[in-house]
Amino acid sequence: MNLRQIIPLLAGLFLANILDAAEPAPTLFKWADATRLGCPFSKDPSVIRFAGRYLMYFSLPPFGKELTQTNAPKGWNIGIAESTNLVVWKKVGELRPAQDCDKNGLCAPGARVLNGKVHLFYQTYGNFPKDAICHAVSADGINFQRDESNPVFHPTGDWNNGRAIDAEVFPDGNRLLLYFATRDSTGKTQEIGVASALLNSDFSRKTWTQLCDRPILKPELPWETKCIEAPTVTKRGDEFVMFYAGGFNNDPQQIGVATSKDGLHWTRQSNVPLLPNGAAGEWNSSESGHPGFFADENGRSYLFFQGNNDHGKTWLLSCVELDWRGSTPQIRIQPHQK
Repeated sequence: MNLRQIIPLLAGLFLANILDAAEPAPTLFKWADATRLGCPFSKDPSVIRFAGRYLMYFSLPPFGKELTQTNAPKGWNIGIAESTNLVVWKKVGELRPAQDCDKNGLCAPGARVLNGKVHLFYQTYGNFPKDAICHAVSADGINFQRDESNPVFHPTGDWNNGRAIDAEVFPDGNRLLLYFATRDSTGKTQEIGVASALLNSDFSRKTWTQLCDRPILKPELPWETKCIEAPTVTKRGDEFVMFYAGGFNNDPQQIGVATSKDGLHWTRQSNVPLLPNGAAGEWNSSESGHPGFFADENGRSYLFFQGNNDHGKTWLLSCVELDWRGSTPQIRIQPHQK
């Protein structure tokens, strides 16, 4: 083979590598619980590593008529699944209504390990403008003690309608930041706010201080439509990074990224989603939504999310691995999984 023959071959291999690297990264798994509806249906993932395994907290729908149990709980509940490898998941528990405030349902969990215990922040459901954030603590990640002061937080001010959902907590110095989604005063637009409590407090109702008198992030881009929700936060160096869901469910909902120096004032990294919904026929063509960031002990990081291709008749949970360039995340390409 002469040089004229080798050069085109090498160029072709080089181009093939570029095209291969530009392909969307495969998800690490697709999983959902089917005990409530008889079909896969789980939403709102939040993942931690605790006591030698991974735990994923997620929203469970109300029981379907054919699967309703005796004394079945009303409304949405929270499921718990465990894994040893972030790929194979098994449901191991549930949080059902236990207080007057969550008698109509509870969902959208946000988990964080603090001082050797699992702290779970979640929302009540079914009370719309009166839905608020609750708190529970567990020594084993499965059995939780509810805060007697629940709900512990809802926003005030004429910029919102009083509702708080999609809780996410992040420790920063001597305080715990609580990010939440709310609606504007008309109840039509979903937006993000933030509060804080001292990190050494018990996170009961009296400990929280609202840090904003306006939304810290609200929909502005066409793909965000009238909704920004499900904030999930990490920190890279001295910069906060927030993954958020833009668009209501199946709008389609897609995932964007914003950064902040102080955790209060945010700037979008891009005008397009980091993780868009899939193309027609793909498993997530109706949406890629409600992100949950997870940083493992080995330094690797993942973005969990929900998706479906049937406009919400089913819901699957999945995740992608992330790479970083400073505070800018990228979805990792993993050729060995293609």
